[in-house]
Amino acid sequence: MEIRYRLSQLPSVDECLKSSYGGKWLDSFPRKLVLRGIREVIDSRRKEILNGATSDVSIDAISHDIEKTIKKYSAYKLRPLINATGVVIHTNLGRSILSDKAIDHVTKTARSYSNLEYEITTGKRGKRYSNIKDIIKELTGAEDAVVVNNNAAAVLICLDTFAKGKEVIVSRGELVEIGGSFRIPEVMEASGALLREVGTTNKAHLADYENALCGNTALLLKVHQSNYRVIGFTEEVPIEKLMKIGKEYKIPVVADLGSGCMIDLKKYGVHGEPTVQEIVSTGADIVTFSGDKLLGGPQAGIIVGKEKFIQKIQNNPLLRAMRIDKMTLASLEATFMQYLDEEKAIKEIPTLRMLTESADVIKRRAKKILSSLKKDIADHAKLEVIPDESQAGGGSLPEIDFPTFAVSVKPSNISVNELEKRLRLGSPPVIARIKGDALLMDARTVQEGEIKMLANSVIAALS
Repeated sequence: MEIRYRLSQLPSVDECLKSSYGGKWLDSFPRKLVLRGIREVIDSRRKEILNGATSDVSIDAISHDIEKTIKKYSAYKLRPLINATGVVIHTNLGRSILSDKAIDHVTKTARSYSNLEYEITTGKRGKRYSNIKDIIKELTGAEDAVVVNNNAAAVLICLDTFAKGKEVIVSRGELVEIGGSFRIPEVMEASGALLREVGTTNKAHLADYENALCGNTALLLKVHQSNYRVIGFTEEVPIEKLMKIGKEYKIPVVADLGSGCMIDLKKYGVHGEPTVQEIVSTGADIVTFSGDKLLGGPQAGIIVGKEKFIQKIQNNPLLRAMRIDKMTLASLEATFMQYLDEEKAIKEIPTLRMLTESADVIKRRAKKILSSLKKDIADHAKLEVIPDESQAGGGSLPEIDFPTFAVSVKPSNISVNELEKRLRLGSPPVIARIKGDALLMDARTVQEGEIKMLANSVIAALS
C-alpha cells in the first residue's frame, strides 16, 4: 500500500513540463532532450520506490536531477580539455593546438562565403589549391604543391597515381607503422602497388636498391623514421644517393617525411630531424608530410615536389575523395603564413612554442600553478614542483626527452587513482599522469590561460 501511494506521488511528464522549471528548460534546451531528461529521472525514481526508497519525489525535489540529466544530454561530445600530460602533439587529445591567427582565419572564413573555388580576378571558377600552393612553394622551395586530408592519404594517392600494378622499392627498416595501425605495406596493397623490400631491418645499402630494379619498378620510396629509431649497427641510404639512381634510371623518388618540420630545430637542442626544405633541396621528386605534427597546423597531408608529378596527382580522380575543406584550408594557410617570420612562428604557433620553451619558463608556470593551489588544498594533499621529462608525441622526435617541470600532487584523503579519475571526469576534463603515488601535471602543455581553471578543477576534486 505504501509503495502504491509513493508511486502516485511521482509527477507526470506533463506536470514537469508545465511547472516553472519546465518553462525554463524548454527555453534553454531542445524539447526532445527535456523530455528525455524528465522521463529518465522519473523512471529512476520509480525503480527506487519499488526497491523501498522513501525520499521526496516532488517536482521541487527532483528538478535538480532532471536539469543535470538534460544538461548531460545537451553537452557536446567533443569537448575542450586541459592537457597536463606533457605530451605536446598528443594524438588522443587532438594533436597540435592551432595558433590564434589560424583560428581567426578559420572563423572569418567559416562565417561568410569565400573564394574557395572562385577566381576573383577573372570571375571564373578556380581551384581550391591555388589559394595555398604559392605560400607552400615559397617556404619549401618546391615547384608545386597539393594538399589532402592527412599524410596517409598523401602517400596513398602518390602510390595510386604512379605505381598501381607496379613495384615500389623500400628498405625493410622503413616499413613503418604509425597510430591507428597505418602500415606502409598495407597502404601499398590498398593502392595496388607492389612492395619490393630491400636490405635488412638494420641495414640497407645502395646496391640493394640497384639490384632490385627491374622493368616493373615505378618508384623508390624513402620513409623517414619519424616515430622510432633503430640504433647500433645500422646503415641507411640517404636520399641524395637514391636520387642518383632515380635520375640514372628515370624512376621518381618519393620521400615520406611524416612529421613535416619546417624550422631547423638544432638551434633549440633538437637534432636528427630533417626539414622539408632540406629534403626538397636534394631534388626529391615528391615529398609528403603532415600538417598537424611538427608543422603545428590542422590535420592535413601536404605533397610538394616537381610540377610534372604534382600535376599528375591533381589529375587523379581519387584526389576529390581526399580533398580538404575550407576550414582546413584557412587554418593551414594561416599557419604557413606565420612561417614567413621564424621568430614569430616559434612564439605564436603553440606546438613550436611548447617544444622550444626553456625549462626556466616552464618552471615559472609550474610555480604559478602551485601557488594557485597551495592555500586551498594544503590540508588535502602534499604539493611540490619537481623536475621531469616531456615528450613531443604524435609520432615525432621519438628519442628526445624534453626537460620540464611538473606539479606533483600526493592526495592524503583519496587515492591518486581516484584523483586522476575525478579530474578526468570534471569540467573541463583535466588529463594528467600518475607516477608512483603522485599525480603529475606537466606545466609544458598547460596554457597560461588555463591555470585558473586547472586550479579550480584540482581544488574541486580534492575537496
